[in-house]
Amino acid sequence: MHETDETQCSGAPCTGTRREFLWEMGAGFTGLALASLLDRDGFFARQGLASEPPTAAAVNPLAPRRPHSLPRAKACIFLFMYGGPSSVDTWDYKPELQKRDGQTVDIEIRRNSIQKQKLFASRRSFRQYGESGLWCSDAFPAINRCADDLCVVKSLYADTFAHGSAMIQMNTGRIIQGSPSLGSWLGYGLGTANENLPGYVVMLDPRGGPISGAANWSSGFMSAAYQGTYLRHKGEPILDLAPKCDATPAMQRDTISTLAELNARHLAERPGYSELAARIASYELAFQLQRTAPEVMDLSQETQATLDMYGVFDPKPDHKIAIGPAHFGRQCLTARRLVERGVRFVQIYSGGGHQQENWDAHNGIEENLQIHGPEIDKPIYALLTDLKQRGLLDETLVVWGGEFGRQPVSQGQGGRDHNAKGFLYWLAGGGTKGGVSYGETDEFGHAAAVNRHHIRDLHATILHLMGLNHEQLTYFYGGLNHKLTGVQPAQVIEGVLA
Repeated sequence: MHETDETQCSGAPCTGTRREFLWEMGAGFTGLALASLLDRDGFFARQGLASEPPTAAAVNPLAPRRPHSLPRAKACIFLFMYGGPSSVDTWDYKPELQKRDGQTVDIEIRRNSIQKQKLFASRRSFRQYGESGLWCSDAFPAINRCADDLCVVKSLYADTFAHGSAMIQMNTGRIIQGSPSLGSWLGYGLGTANENLPGYVVMLDPRGGPISGAANWSSGFMSAAYQGTYLRHKGEPILDLAPKCDATPAMQRDTISTLAELNARHLAERPGYSELAARIASYELAFQLQRTAPEVMDLSQETQATLDMYGVFDPKPDHKIAIGPAHFGRQCLTARRLVERGVRFVQIYSGGGHQQENWDAHNGIEENLQIHGPEIDKPIYALLTDLKQRGLLDETLVVWGGEFGRQPVSQGQGGRDHNAKGFLYWLAGGGTKGGVSYGETDEFGHAAAVNRHHIRDLHATILHLMGLNHEQLTYFYGGLNHKLTGVQPAQVIEGVLA
């Protein structure tokens, strides 16, 4: 991508300032001596934005920017199943596993830990759905009615078996905290399509948030303007949004405009000070959200038929951990309302707390599916159907999956342990093929075997569908041009593209 006014890199040798050359070629005390000069020039805060002049990003980090290529999707809704759902009990049918239930095999349970374990066949019933004949289990009878819209990628793998680091990697491309999340990269590369709403919204399960916390929607070393905005499920959707005094909207407008003018003068004398640019944008956004946030969250504007389709009024089941579809249904409906209004990226977490409270099925895969399957099944069917009826599915990418999958062997009394060696995600809409099964795990569903793809390839594919090139989308920080996909080669998964 075109970076800033000083450099342009597109695979050819880069030309830049003498100070940049010295920084990149120097070492030790030479680099240290240059650091203060480079920082004063704003070198460390350079932003490789799409095709806009750097002044737009300096004034407003979320100013709209042109993508690298024609996008197939304008928005992305990421449905994150916290805990790691089981592939072999959902959409990865394994006849050989079913036939060899109870047999002992040598299998890698943790990295480099080969153990003798008993194969554990799925207790779910599988059959083919739709015109495409996609294999689906009975865990999600409603979603399966959308089989011809699903593109199931069955051959993904990741680097860690631990929840915290695996979630961080799935959301940021790294296994340690401190890097920008996927939604932040999209906001950085494309800007916002609605200046009155956040470009990146996160909604959590009422039973708790992910174990690695806000690092999963952090903007990392980028400007704070790109971090996810957390919408609460109780009380005010965004804390401290309502004014604490009797100031009228006109008085607030005057205050915000005056602050913006003063901050802009200050910023003009301090190029590269991204925190101030983010603060200017956040003041304006907060003022606009006082009006727009309540309207977006007001589901009473929807028809009774729509609310019923999402399960908004469905009762809570008797199980003490299960919460039923009403909560996730409200979140999915809110997500549709957000993308309809130009929000770029919405992430919804299913599952919270520990083990059976989320998709972490150590203590029984059947009970786990009975708890969480009905919570998401009706709402996701409604989301896909609603988007399609409104003509939005073609331009909205829906992504489903967790931090990893589960083992095809038994743990304890019918549980399944973590598995990062082979698991599935499905995509729908947004320029993907429908009714497609792509890639394969081995005969037991343990490891990715055919068309293997690291999750960095999934990230590259999502960026591509949104019109961004993962090689060109870079952010300069700490002397390096960082990418969501990191330094190892990544590729777009061409087999999922329509």
